[in-house]
Amino acid sequence: MRVQRVYMARLKEWAAAPLMPLEWANGPWSRRTEITGLHMDRQRTTTIDEDEIARFSRHAGQWWDERGPMAALHKFNPVRLAYVRDRAAGHFGRDPTRLDSLAGLRMLDIGCGGGILSEPLARLGAIVVGADPAESNIAVAQHHAKQSGLKIDYRNTTAEALAEAGEVFDVVLAMEVVEHVADVGLFVDVVASMVKPGGLLFVATLNRTVKSFALAIVGAEYILRWLPRGTHQWDKFVTPNELDIAIEQSGLQIAGESGVIYNLLADRWQLSTDMDVNYMVVATKAA
Repeated sequence: MRVQRVYMARLKEWAAAPLMPLEWANGPWSRRTEITGLHMDRQRTTTIDEDEIARFSRHAGQWWDERGPMAALHKFNPVRLAYVRDRAAGHFGRDPTRLDSLAGLRMLDIGCGGGILSEPLARLGAIVVGADPAESNIAVAQHHAKQSGLKIDYRNTTAEALAEAGEVFDVVLAMEVVEHVADVGLFVDVVASMVKPGGLLFVATLNRTVKSFALAIVGAEYILRWLPRGTHQWDKFVTPNELDIAIEQSGLQIAGESGVIYNLLADRWQLSTDMDVNYMVVATKAA
């Protein structure tokens, strides 16, 4: 615990620096130094980044190991689940304290991985479709859901394929996904098209700041080892302004934004006004 406090103090000092040190920019954790923004290329027909799929597929068998490569995601899960539950319950006139607060709502968890978020949503009564382009992730998710006695419709497919099939949902979740796709603008267009009129879109991602480079990559991947090295590429992070523009251009309206920070003393993640690193956005589609 003392070691973590020392590291976090150092990282905060680095994050406060006005410029990124040259050695960081040229280090092994950076593919390139320039800020690239939204990676929007309208010649693309897919948002899939094959390198990202391969990276997560390598850890497929460890999705449910709370001390393994996905440990940080397990610790992050309660705060994002509560955010989705509370905002969805409020929007659809439900009581968020009820164990069936999401009953009957059809939800898409795009990029579901091993089902870490899909399962608690299903326990709250949601009708969950979990989609992931990595076949190994879906196999793990299906196996774990069966062991847990949960009925979840897991599919080895892409957002584009679901949209082309005419799928629509009360709630679409893209949690920790947009920083891993090949084209953020196209991806947002696709997932927004699957939100029913009157429905919600949730997005959780990482801001592209010097602070996020220091904490989310240097700190989390190279010092504290909370995540496997190479999990994130800083130039693919998305600023809140960029994400807001992409969402609004897709025809949805921003309904709320919140930062998420790690409380070292409480050893948990919590909502915050600080959106410099992790943040979540919820948007609505007009009825």
